[in-house]
Amino acid sequence: RLKSHSWIYTGEKPFQYSKCDKSFTHMNSIDTHTRTHTGEKPLQCSQCDKSFSKMSGLKSHRGIHTGEKPFQCSQCDKSFTQMSTLEMHTRIYTGEKPFQ
Repeated sequence: RLKSHSWIYTGEKPFQYSKCDKSFTHMNSIDTHTRTHTGEKPLQCSQCDKSFSKMSGLKSHRGIHTGEKPFQCSQCDKSFTQMSTLEMHTRIYTGEKPFQ
């Protein structure tokens, strides 16, 4: 267990996924990654019929139902359910236009 923890710091990724060139520090990450190839979404929202391949997606989605918006803009009073939405919002202030 300590050895696998040290891989975080060394960058070593001993678990290779056989169907693409991705490798991982933990074996269970291969299971999660496999879903990107299969399209499997086993994590179901208990409030609606939406499902997800990763727990992070489900947790982020829950904010839609709870109203929780933990990602606060440091420039204004707006808050967001997802970090990615906050990052897009902050481009208003930075002037960044990554898709041009």
